[in-house]
Amino acid sequence: MRVLRHLYVQVLIGLAAGILVGYFAPHLGVQMKPLGDTFIRLIKMLITLVIFCTVSVGIARMEDLKHVGRVGLKTIVYFEAVTTLALVIGLVVANALHPGEGLNIDPATLDPHAIGHYVAEVHTEASQSFLDQIVPNSVVGAFARGDLLQVLLFSVLFGIALSIMSRRSRFLSRVIEQSGEALMRIVEMIMRLAPLGAFGAMAFTVGKYGIGTLQQLGLLIVCFYLTSILFIVLVLGTICRWAGVGLWPLLKYLREELLIVLGTSTTESVLPRLMDKLERLGCPKPVVGLVLPTGYSFNLDGAAIYLTMTSLFIAQATNTHLTLLQHLGLLAILMLTSKGGAGVAGAALVALTATLSTHNIIPVAGITLIIGIDRVLNEIRAIVNMIGNAVATIVVARWEGAFDAEAARRFLAAPHADQTAHDDQPEAADGVHERTPPAYAQERPN
Repeated sequence: MRVLRHLYVQVLIGLAAGILVGYFAPHLGVQMKPLGDTFIRLIKMLITLVIFCTVSVGIARMEDLKHVGRVGLKTIVYFEAVTTLALVIGLVVANALHPGEGLNIDPATLDPHAIGHYVAEVHTEASQSFLDQIVPNSVVGAFARGDLLQVLLFSVLFGIALSIMSRRSRFLSRVIEQSGEALMRIVEMIMRLAPLGAFGAMAFTVGKYGIGTLQQLGLLIVCFYLTSILFIVLVLGTICRWAGVGLWPLLKYLREELLIVLGTSTTESVLPRLMDKLERLGCPKPVVGLVLPTGYSFNLDGAAIYLTMTSLFIAQATNTHLTLLQHLGLLAILMLTSKGGAGVAGAALVALTATLSTHNIIPVAGITLIIGIDRVLNEIRAIVNMIGNAVATIVVARWEGAFDAEAARRFLAAPHADQTAHDDQPEAADGVHERTPPAYAQERPN
């Protein structure tokens, strides 16, 4: 059947099979975890190299290096505005629906040792300054650890150096560009394993945590999912319309990535592919290279909603009353702790631990109530993060006047036709497809 050739259909089948195996054979489902983990590792081994090639070549082609600073400033302003809005929405919904009310849990009965790992992570991060986290001791070490921010910093500096070198850097820029294209071919090969990775991750989630845990804390799960969906439709949908692109066509275009994120519970599994798709949509390579990797640390809309809702859930479950001033204090802390995640499943629990430890009013031990359902909450959390960063890239490109909304709408109406046209492009003498870079990213005149 032709329909089975589509990756999103294969991933859907993998997800459905994973749910069935996890439910009817939990022990077998837990043993499927290496399938999901291996797929994620295969993608993560390429992420830093893809970012380096995309960002450095993109900046080298910028007509004016002032664009780099301008794009960076607009990116940070947008991130701060939208993530703060997400925090406020989570705060309002949790106070309106009270998902933790009636549990009446005594904090003294909770096991603090269950969160020892997350407390240790918080202490490790607290011992490092922001500059320690963004400036690597070694460039090689940053690539080896997969630290997106540190690799991004080096890539920006390298791209600026290529731009300053002008004519002398043309050969090196071309080599890096071709290396990036080769890496994307590897990504395409790895993506053939996405259904298997989604199957293993979903089978593990259902087999490990089962249905009982979901019933026990069902109200929080329902509230979080509904809030996240409304945030996507109302907030991100409105922003999309401002940028000139419909939300539904965009989600349809990114359906394969959304399903992979749903299965693997991490946005890192689709970062290289997402960068490529946004470039095809019309976002300039420099904007994609700067906004998207930065957003994986500073624009986590789903994590922002998660942090406010789970913080207040723990407060309500343990009968911890918060005044208006304490709510505002919690919001101020969350504006800091919600930043710096790496898009990895479980990173939000570390941020939640840091938040409650700093706030020092809501019992930190209450996080044990969340651990059992964190993986379930992370499914939609990762999806919101991914959509939020895709929309952010489009918005910044439009803000820069480098995004043709009309052309993007035509592309979204028939993306497969454009893909066929791209595949039919003539090859250069070296065998690489020739691409015409957008006007925003043309090589600087000499």
